[in-house]
Amino acid sequence: MDFSVHKIVVGSFQENTWYVVNRYTNDGILIDPGEDVHTIEALFAETESKPTAILNTHAHIDHIGAIQRLQEKYDLPFYLHREDQFLLEQYPEQAALFGVKMQGIPDVTHFLEEGSKTISEIEVRVLHTPGHSPGSVSFVIGNDLFSGDALFAGSIGRTDLPGGDYAELIRSIQQKLLPLGDHVVVHAGHGPDTTIGEERRTNPFLREG
Repeated sequence: MDFSVHKIVVGSFQENTWYVVNRYTNDGILIDPGEDVHTIEALFAETESKPTAILNTHAHIDHIGAIQRLQEKYDLPFYLHREDQFLLEQYPEQAALFGVKMQGIPDVTHFLEEGSKTISEIEVRVLHTPGHSPGSVSFVIGNDLFSGDALFAGSIGRTDLPGGDYAELIRSIQQKLLPLGDHVVVHAGHGPDTTIGEERRTNPFLREG
């Protein structure tokens, strides 16, 4: 696969929005578009590409703010795991909890299931990685892993929000993410990139003992 990966940091939560562009077609997949529509649209112009789909690792408020407006403007399908639908329905409560202005509630057009699918002529492998939320997923594209808020450089996602489960998150990382191989680059929902190998060796939540 020949694609490029682009990152922008948006919103008060400093959330990483990812954009994967097919070099042959210039079609792009948005992953976790946060609240800043204008910055995201500037990325479309910068890459001279056309967004064709939105994929979300989960539905916490910092990852969904731009979706509804982008859906309307670009007629984009929106992919989410069914077990995170309740978080979309709780968008008003999430906004009140964090003191964030609520945007429109997006409509899920496709529910994600574990397995491989082709979107914008890019093969995307979907891994169900619950723990941060019940419907959290991670996306594997080539040797790039988009881990959402499951795995970070030197840390893991919080599990104290509704539906979070610490033991389940550790299982997800150990059983689904670490086996991908040390060479795999991890693009997380917050913070810098890392690799599976680096996290296997140094992440305090994952080191044996």
